[in-house]
Amino acid sequence: MLALVPNVITVVRIVLVLPTAWLLWEARYVEALILTAVAGASDAVDGWIARRFDAVSQFGAALDPVADKLLVASLYVIFALQGHLPVWLAVIVLGRDLVIFSGAVVYRLLFGHIEFAPTLISKANTAMQIAVALAALVMLSGLGVISELTAVLLDPWGFYLLATLGVASGADYVVTWGLRAWREART
Repeated sequence: MLALVPNVITVVRIVLVLPTAWLLWEARYVEALILTAVAGASDAVDGWIARRFDAVSQFGAALDPVADKLLVASLYVIFALQGHLPVWLAVIVLGRDLVIFSGAVVYRLLFGHIEFAPTLISKANTAMQIAVALAALVMLSGLGVISELTAVLLDPWGFYLLATLGVASGADYVVTWGLRAWREART
């Protein structure tokens, strides 16, 4: 029974994407911040439970990043449409994931089994994606001095750092898996 708990939490996190996106679209930033924080906390909790109680499953391992990417994608698209984040930043964030996903599909079709192990730069990119999204929510939530300080850090420095990490981590995946595909093709 405990083995199912992390997967249930992940599914709940996916379900939270729609109300979070709707709240964000409706400019209800405090509520969207709360749901995003709940989603982030549940991500940490489901991972901890899975590791602590040896409840790791292939289903959960595949679904967990999907839950993360759905939330991040919805936040960045809506922020860009509302003019709170630059469109070029949303294109980098979403484009990186699209390139990685497309490459993984092609690799899988050509060579079979594929196992991703996120690199340090990829983990830094994901952390920065979440930090920028949360900072944008804090900035828009009208929390006085906290929102003002967040705005100063976010624009432009947070944007530039995320863009740099996004391009670098995307290039890292392309080079690493491109070389791996080239070696596979030669054998």
